[in-house]
Amino acid sequence: MATDPTHDDAPARRPAATRKVTRHRGEGQWGMGHFTPLNPNEQFKRDDDGLNVRTRIETIYSKRGFDSIDPADLRGRMRWWGLYTQRKAGIDGGKTAILEPHELDDEHFMLRVRIDGGRLTTAQLRAIGEVSETYARGTADITDRQNIQLHWIRIEDVPAIWEKLEAVGLSTTEACGDCPRVIIGSPVAGIAEDEIIDGTPAVDEIHRRYIGNPEFSNLPRKFKTAVSGSPVQDVVHEINDIAFVGVIHPEHGPGFDLWVGGGLSTNPRLAERLGAWVPLDQVPDVWAGVVGIFRDYGYRRLRTRARLKFLMADWGPTRFRQVLEDEYLKYRLVDGPAPAEPSTRWRDHVGVHPQRDGRFYVGFAPKVGRVDGTQLTKIADVAAAHGSDRLRTTVEQKMIVLDVEADQVESLVAGLEALDFQVKPSSFRRGTMACTGIEFCKLAIVETKGRAQTLIAELEHRLPQRLRPDPDRRHRPQGPADAERRRRAGRGVPGAPGRQPRLHRGLRPQDPRSQGHGRRPARLRGAGAAAFRRAAHRRRALRRMGAARGRGGAVMSERAAPFYCPYCGDEDLRPSEQGGHGSWECGSCRRAFSVKFLGLLSAHSSLLGGPTDVGGSTDDRTD
Repeated sequence: MATDPTHDDAPARRPAATRKVTRHRGEGQWGMGHFTPLNPNEQFKRDDDGLNVRTRIETIYSKRGFDSIDPADLRGRMRWWGLYTQRKAGIDGGKTAILEPHELDDEHFMLRVRIDGGRLTTAQLRAIGEVSETYARGTADITDRQNIQLHWIRIEDVPAIWEKLEAVGLSTTEACGDCPRVIIGSPVAGIAEDEIIDGTPAVDEIHRRYIGNPEFSNLPRKFKTAVSGSPVQDVVHEINDIAFVGVIHPEHGPGFDLWVGGGLSTNPRLAERLGAWVPLDQVPDVWAGVVGIFRDYGYRRLRTRARLKFLMADWGPTRFRQVLEDEYLKYRLVDGPAPAEPSTRWRDHVGVHPQRDGRFYVGFAPKVGRVDGTQLTKIADVAAAHGSDRLRTTVEQKMIVLDVEADQVESLVAGLEALDFQVKPSSFRRGTMACTGIEFCKLAIVETKGRAQTLIAELEHRLPQRLRPDPDRRHRPQGPADAERRRRAGRGVPGAPGRQPRLHRGLRPQDPRSQGHGRRPARLRGAGAAAFRRAAHRRRALRRMGAARGRGGAVMSERAAPFYCPYCGDEDLRPSEQGGHGSWECGSCRRAFSVKFLGLLSAHSSLLGGPTDVGGSTDDRTD
């Protein structure tokens, strides 16, 4: 009989190899019989479905105010209706990973308006603009998932906002939460001349059957969907939980290639092909099958491992497809070809383009998705004045006006540019994206939108010759959850809290385990830099990129470029001619240092094993 070591009366006689035996609880997979909630999030979802919180918002919370909200609703179930508490003003970015959630909460909310496929009418855009002006202090951000987010929302105003949005066919249902999020789709679906297949019917059918349906309202984590039949591949299918990518089967014709298991955050993973061709009418069933697998076999024990990408990493595409066909679809999928390379380098549809019906669509670029309610209303008015009733948002934080007659194009372009929405933007404006940042986001560590806008203006002023059509994409991430967007961009600007050490390899600055590992905190005094210094660093980098292009070489192939000085944290860096390859000089502290690649870590090496400052030099061990 096994003895519980916690009740052992003679611990000194216990064999050294003995360890406490704990009961195996699995990963919380329902399909394996593990239904007991293993963390607080799973517990509140079991206690009550997130969709049910709407009744309490309408009948209790909106009448009694913020203080009446149950904590499990406030930081949990309200997300199922697009509501997040926004960040309390005045909290420094260095405290983001230190304070408890309730210490970061403001009494105002971010409200996410769900826009499946990025499809809007002029009436819907006006409604969002009016809600913004009336209830959100004029705020509005176009997101990289085709939604529009509003800020400064009071709980007392939520029912009136829902009534206003739903009157024009919009909603916030499952815009957030552990459920199927917005279905992103090609913004030119059904109109583009070169489209392989129009995925709009599949998007509509998925929404009709499953969004707001309790069948899929309790998933291990969020579930992201993309559907596009465009050869441009304009929905970044590689980073979604499920994606349907337009292809032409040599025997069956147009359909979709099925991708599963993509995701970002601190453990990014690209989706994998299942090698299956899916006809248009089967897309909703296949989608439901994949979501069913996620619901039943997804890991619910740890939130950090609950996304579908972790299950795909363990199973692999062969097993995943087998389970999908055997347990959920009950039929075999047709093997199919992989999609071709994207037909263009830009995927945002900015500019004037012909439609298949002889009319044109016109894409334009706000600055990093930041607009306001008045501007949204004016965009709707300009579109309507030129005969259009349809608009689209894109995953690049851009917008498109559809159905423009040829003789109206020039006037429409002038009207948009009068509002500072450029149809022919510089590559800096066109290629730069930014997240919400510390102004509103509780996960952020730096301000992003304003800095990105300043960076665009500075680069346009200093490098007018770089207003070129080829992509030079930038992305300003706000924190660890957005890290992979920076990795995927042509140039990335990582966030770091001013006058705080960078959060290095997941350790907090105060964590004693960080002492002696990584860069010394005493020397990381100022990770932030003035906007003009950031611009100067980017300008030098861009000139090096241009020189490499001119020589026919690979961009940035000759020198690895660090983002900041390892001693003072400033970003005013320039190549050093004294130390040779890999050497850099800091214009702020006047130190010179070298970046050296030591080699790959062995399977048994610790990422925290040993200091990186050796003999006054710095070894760069980051990706």
